[in-house]
Amino acid sequence: MLASTLLFIGLLCVGVLMPVPYAELGPGPTVNTLGKHGGEPVLQVDGHRTYPTSGHLNMTTVRVTGSDYRMNLVESVVGWLSHDEAVVPRGTLYPDDKSAEQVDQENAEEFTASQESAKVAALHHLAIPVGSRVIVGSVVKGAPAENKLHAGDVVRAVDGTKVGKAADIAKAVTKHKPGERAVFTIVPAAKAKGKDAAATKSLPTTEVAITTARAPDDGRAVVGIQGGVEHTFPFKIDIKLADVGGPSAGLMFSLGLIDKMEPGNLTGGKFVAGTGTIDDDGKVGPIGGISMKIIAARDKGAEYFLTPADNCATAAKDTPHGLRLVKVRTLDDALGALKDIRENKTDALPSCGG
Repeated sequence: MLASTLLFIGLLCVGVLMPVPYAELGPGPTVNTLGKHGGEPVLQVDGHRTYPTSGHLNMTTVRVTGSDYRMNLVESVVGWLSHDEAVVPRGTLYPDDKSAEQVDQENAEEFTASQESAKVAALHHLAIPVGSRVIVGSVVKGAPAENKLHAGDVVRAVDGTKVGKAADIAKAVTKHKPGERAVFTIVPAAKAKGKDAAATKSLPTTEVAITTARAPDDGRAVVGIQGGVEHTFPFKIDIKLADVGGPSAGLMFSLGLIDKMEPGNLTGGKFVAGTGTIDDDGKVGPIGGISMKIIAARDKGAEYFLTPADNCATAAKDTPHGLRLVKVRTLDDALGALKDIRENKTDALPSCGG
């Protein structure tokens, strides 16, 4: 008995002290996009009429262990056995080839991009024009373009050929042989900042010649920039939500903006939560941590959960009691589902189980 007890204590100590390469996911905070967070409205619209809203359109999050936290063996076993937690390889959250700061930066950039797409998709639905322009999204350190082009520069043309979309930049540069010069016609970021698409067209341009280099992977000509698209809006829209990263709130932000800027009431006063990325055209994409998000939503009182179609199979495996999963592929699908919910036509809702 004594030997067994000592062995058990020894194993327990080893389990507590032994770090394992895992991290833990759990249900995170949920925030009503129609309400306030930290004392401020989550969605703020200035320069366009807004309307009263009611009910909930909650975005959902996943809680994750920090990058500096090292889970031990006992904690990982408890997490595996828990219904409300998930244990995953640490590398899926914090890859070995990226620092914690890089991961945080990527999450922040994805969140910002999702906000922009959410605004664009909402305004497209409301038939409100949105301007856009091709910009330098980023410049690779040590590349030929460093200190010549800068993030935010508006690219009007390359070698005199007008640029209409971000892909046109790479297409024009790769027509060259490495060592040849590509000439960029730009409006510097400092001059374009705060100007809408129409005003930018009237700004003077600058020509910047850059000698191309050879790409190490396939030998094509490159200058070391990533093209991007920047949208300009006819009025000010702010999304105030700190300490959140990633792109998964896009759908709920779009719905919240539409509810605020369109007469009527999308939810009919019901508690609806959801998740999903969204692109400029309103297509809803899959996200991570769906199982944790539906638990978080139900714990807060949600009755319906708008679920990306590609996440439906996973979400349906263990749906919390009292929560109805609603399958959506597009913003229009979500709006149609909300119409059925507020009109109590729930039999018509597309279900993740069917």
